[in-house]
Amino acid sequence: MRLAVTAAAPPRISRLGPVSGRANRAALEGTAVSGARLASRVGALGRRLARDYRGTEVVVVALLNGSVLFAADLIRHWAGPLKLDFVGVSSYRGGMRSGRLEFTKKLRIDVRGREVLLVDDILDTGRTLKAVRSRLESMGAARVRVCVLLDKEVRREPGIVADYVGFRIPDWFVVGYGLDFEERWRNLPFIGVLRPPREPAGRTLRPAAKP
Repeated sequence: MRLAVTAAAPPRISRLGPVSGRANRAALEGTAVSGARLASRVGALGRRLARDYRGTEVVVVALLNGSVLFAADLIRHWAGPLKLDFVGVSSYRGGMRSGRLEFTKKLRIDVRGREVLLVDDILDTGRTLKAVRSRLESMGAARVRVCVLLDKEVRREPGIVADYVGFRIPDWFVVGYGLDFEERWRNLPFIGVLRPPREPAGRTLRPAAKP
Protein backbone atom coordinates (compact mmCIF):
# COMPACT_ATOMS: atom_id res chain seq x y z
CA MET A 1 0.00 0.00 0.00
CA ARG A 2 1.25 3.50 -0.83
CA LEU A 3 1.05 5.82 2.14
CA ALA A 4 0.80 9.59 2.21
CA VAL A 5 4.12 11.11 3.19
CA THR A 6 2.93 14.44 4.53
CA ALA A 7 4.23 15.56 7.92
CA ALA A 8 0.77 15.27 9.46
CA ALA A 9 -2.62 14.02 8.37
CA PRO A 10 -4.25 16.50 5.95
CA PRO A 11 -7.03 18.58 7.50
CA ARG A 12 -10.45 17.06 6.90
CA ILE A 13 -13.05 19.66 5.95
CA SER A 14 -16.58 18.86 7.12
CA ARG A 15 -18.32 22.21 7.69
CA LEU A 16 -18.94 25.19 5.47
CA GLY A 17 -18.20 28.77 6.40
CA PRO A 18 -20.02 31.88 5.15
CA VAL A 19 -19.49 33.16 1.62
CA SER A 20 -17.87 36.57 1.24
CA GLY A 21 -19.15 38.91 -1.46
CA ARG A 22 -22.76 39.49 -2.47
CA ALA A 23 -22.20 38.31 -6.03
CA ASN A 24 -21.20 34.85 -4.82
CA ARG A 25 -23.95 34.17 -2.31
CA ALA A 26 -26.67 33.27 -4.80
CA ALA A 27 -24.56 30.55 -6.45
CA LEU A 28 -22.53 29.17 -3.56
CA GLU A 29 -23.66 27.20 -0.54
CA GLY A 30 -20.67 28.20 1.52
CA THR A 31 -16.90 28.34 1.87
CA ALA A 32 -15.02 25.07 2.23
CA VAL A 33 -11.53 26.55 2.62
CA SER A 34 -10.83 30.23 3.22
CA GLY A 35 -8.11 32.11 1.39
CA ALA A 36 -6.05 32.41 4.57
CA ARG A 37 -6.28 28.70 5.28
CA LEU A 38 -5.36 27.91 1.67
CA ALA A 39 -2.25 30.08 1.86
CA SER A 40 -1.15 28.48 5.13
CA ARG A 41 -1.63 24.89 3.98
CA VAL A 42 -0.10 25.36 0.52
CA GLY A 43 2.91 27.03 2.11
CA ALA A 44 3.33 24.10 4.49
CA LEU A 45 3.10 21.62 1.60
CA GLY A 46 5.70 23.52 -0.41
CA ARG A 47 8.14 23.58 2.49
CA ARG A 48 7.58 19.87 3.12
CA LEU A 49 8.32 19.12 -0.54
CA ALA A 50 11.53 21.15 -0.34
CA ARG A 51 12.63 19.03 2.63
CA ASP A 52 11.63 15.70 1.10
CA TYR A 53 13.39 16.43 -2.20
CA ARG A 54 16.41 18.20 -0.69
CA GLY A 55 19.39 17.95 -3.05
CA THR A 56 17.30 16.53 -5.93
CA GLU A 57 16.13 18.41 -8.99
CA VAL A 58 12.45 17.58 -9.52
CA VAL A 59 10.26 17.90 -12.60
CA VAL A 60 6.93 19.31 -11.44
CA VAL A 61 4.15 18.38 -13.88
CA ALA A 62 0.92 20.33 -13.36
CA LEU A 63 -2.37 19.35 -14.98
CA LEU A 64 -4.13 22.06 -16.96
CA ASN A 65 -6.17 24.04 -16.25
CA GLY A 66 -7.32 23.54 -12.68
CA SER A 67 -3.97 23.12 -10.94
CA VAL A 68 -2.27 26.24 -12.33
CA LEU A 69 -2.89 28.48 -9.29
CA PHE A 70 -2.09 25.71 -6.82
CA ALA A 71 1.12 24.73 -8.61
CA ALA A 72 2.29 28.34 -8.88
CA ASP A 73 1.77 29.00 -5.17
CA LEU A 74 3.24 25.62 -4.20
CA ILE A 75 6.58 26.12 -5.93
CA ARG A 76 6.97 29.63 -4.48
CA HIS A 77 7.55 27.93 -1.12
CA TRP A 78 9.92 25.34 -2.61
CA ALA A 79 13.53 26.43 -2.13
CA GLY A 80 15.09 23.48 -3.97
CA PRO A 81 15.91 23.04 -7.68
CA LEU A 82 13.00 22.15 -9.94
CA LYS A 83 11.66 22.37 -13.47
CA LEU A 84 8.00 23.08 -14.24
CA ASP A 85 5.95 21.76 -17.14
CA PHE A 86 2.27 21.30 -17.90
CA VAL A 87 0.16 18.55 -19.40
CA GLY A 88 -3.41 18.80 -20.69
CA VAL A 89 -5.87 15.92 -20.63
CA SER A 90 -9.49 15.90 -21.77
CA SER A 91 -12.26 13.33 -21.79
CA TYR A 92 -14.62 15.57 -23.73
CA ARG A 93 -15.16 15.94 -27.45
CA GLY A 94 -17.80 18.12 -29.02
CA GLY A 95 -19.17 19.00 -25.60
CA MET A 96 -19.81 15.37 -24.68
CA ARG A 97 -17.79 13.09 -22.42
CA SER A 98 -16.19 10.48 -24.67
CA GLY A 99 -14.96 8.09 -21.98
CA ARG A 100 -11.53 8.16 -23.60
CA LEU A 101 -8.77 10.40 -22.29
CA GLU A 102 -6.98 12.53 -24.86
CA PHE A 103 -3.70 14.35 -24.20
CA THR A 104 -4.22 17.90 -25.43
CA LYS A 105 -0.92 19.34 -24.19
CA LYS A 106 2.21 17.22 -24.09
CA LEU A 107 5.34 17.63 -22.00
CA ARG A 108 8.33 19.54 -23.32
CA ILE A 109 10.74 18.32 -20.63
CA ASP A 110 12.40 14.91 -20.86
CA VAL A 111 11.52 13.00 -17.68
CA ARG A 112 13.72 9.95 -18.29
CA GLY A 113 15.49 9.02 -15.08
CA ARG A 114 14.00 12.03 -13.26
CA GLU A 115 12.03 12.47 -10.07
CA VAL A 116 8.57 13.72 -11.05
CA LEU A 117 5.89 15.36 -8.91
CA LEU A 118 2.46 15.27 -10.56
CA VAL A 119 0.28 18.14 -9.32
CA ASP A 120 -3.50 18.45 -9.67
CA ASP A 121 -6.29 20.44 -8.07
CA ILE A 122 -8.48 17.56 -6.94
CA LEU A 123 -8.37 13.78 -6.71
CA ASP A 124 -11.88 12.55 -7.46
CA THR A 125 -12.30 9.28 -9.39
CA GLY A 126 -8.56 9.24 -10.00
CA ARG A 127 -8.90 8.14 -13.61
CA THR A 128 -7.05 11.12 -15.09
CA LEU A 129 -4.22 11.04 -12.56
CA LYS A 130 -3.76 7.29 -13.07
CA ALA A 131 -3.51 7.78 -16.83
CA VAL A 132 -1.02 10.65 -16.57
CA ARG A 133 1.08 8.85 -13.97
CA SER A 134 1.17 5.77 -16.20
CA ARG A 135 2.22 7.91 -19.17
CA LEU A 136 5.04 9.51 -17.17
CA GLU A 137 6.25 6.11 -16.00
CA SER A 138 6.19 4.81 -19.57
CA MET A 139 8.31 7.82 -20.57
CA GLY A 140 11.00 6.60 -18.18
CA ALA A 141 10.47 8.70 -15.05
CA ALA A 142 12.46 7.27 -12.14
CA ARG A 143 9.60 7.87 -9.71
CA VAL A 144 6.28 9.69 -9.91
CA ARG A 145 4.64 11.06 -6.78
CA VAL A 146 1.23 12.74 -6.71
CA CYS A 147 0.34 16.00 -4.95
CA VAL A 148 -3.25 17.25 -4.86
CA LEU A 149 -4.86 20.23 -3.22
CA LEU A 150 -8.11 18.39 -2.46
CA ASP A 151 -8.79 14.69 -1.93
CA LYS A 152 -12.42 13.68 -2.38
CA GLU A 153 -12.54 10.09 -1.16
CA VAL A 154 -15.55 8.95 -3.18
CA ARG A 155 -15.99 7.09 -6.47
CA ARG A 156 -12.26 6.31 -6.36
CA GLU A 157 -10.81 3.89 -8.87
CA PRO A 158 -8.38 1.39 -7.34
CA GLY A 159 -4.66 1.96 -7.74
CA ILE A 160 -4.35 5.70 -7.15
CA VAL A 161 -3.41 7.36 -3.86
CA ALA A 162 -2.03 10.88 -3.44
CA ASP A 163 1.33 11.12 -1.71
CA TYR A 164 0.77 14.75 -0.68
CA VAL A 165 -2.68 16.15 0.15
CA GLY A 166 -3.79 19.65 1.04
CA PHE A 167 -7.28 18.95 2.39
CA ARG A 168 -9.68 16.00 2.47
CA ILE A 169 -13.27 16.93 1.60
CA PRO A 170 -16.68 15.24 1.41
CA ASP A 171 -18.55 14.75 -1.86
CA TRP A 172 -19.01 18.47 -2.52
CA PHE A 173 -18.81 20.17 -5.90
CA VAL A 174 -16.12 22.75 -5.27
CA VAL A 175 -15.01 25.79 -7.24
CA GLY A 176 -12.43 28.53 -6.86
CA TYR A 177 -8.64 28.74 -6.67
CA GLY A 178 -8.43 27.21 -10.14
CA LEU A 179 -11.38 24.83 -9.89
CA ASP A 180 -14.25 25.61 -12.23
CA PHE A 181 -17.77 24.78 -13.32
CA GLU A 182 -18.18 25.32 -17.06
CA GLU A 183 -15.03 27.50 -16.97
CA ARG A 184 -16.44 29.86 -14.32
CA TRP A 185 -15.37 30.50 -10.71
CA ARG A 186 -11.67 29.70 -11.21
CA ASN A 187 -10.68 33.16 -9.97
CA LEU A 188 -12.31 32.92 -6.53
CA PRO A 189 -9.61 33.45 -3.86
CA PHE A 190 -11.11 30.65 -1.72
CA ILE A 191 -12.65 27.19 -2.21
CA GLY A 192 -16.43 27.47 -2.38
CA VAL A 193 -19.16 24.85 -2.65
CA LEU A 194 -21.43 25.36 -5.63
CA ARG A 195 -25.20 25.09 -5.34
CA PRO A 196 -26.37 22.42 -7.80
CA PRO A 197 -27.97 24.16 -10.82
CA ARG A 198 -31.65 23.57 -11.55
CA GLU A 199 -33.50 22.90 -14.77
CA PRO A 200 -36.54 25.10 -15.57
CA ALA A 201 -38.79 22.37 -14.18
CA GLY A 202 -36.99 22.63 -10.87
CA ARG A 203 -35.04 19.37 -10.99
CA THR A 204 -31.63 19.66 -9.35
CA LEU A 205 -28.69 18.78 -11.57
CA ARG A 206 -25.51 17.31 -10.16
CA PRO A 207 -22.32 18.31 -11.95
CA ALA A 208 -20.37 15.32 -13.21
CA ALA A 209 -17.43 14.02 -11.22
CA LYS A 210 -13.98 14.91 -12.45
CA PRO A 211 -12.46 11.88 -14.17
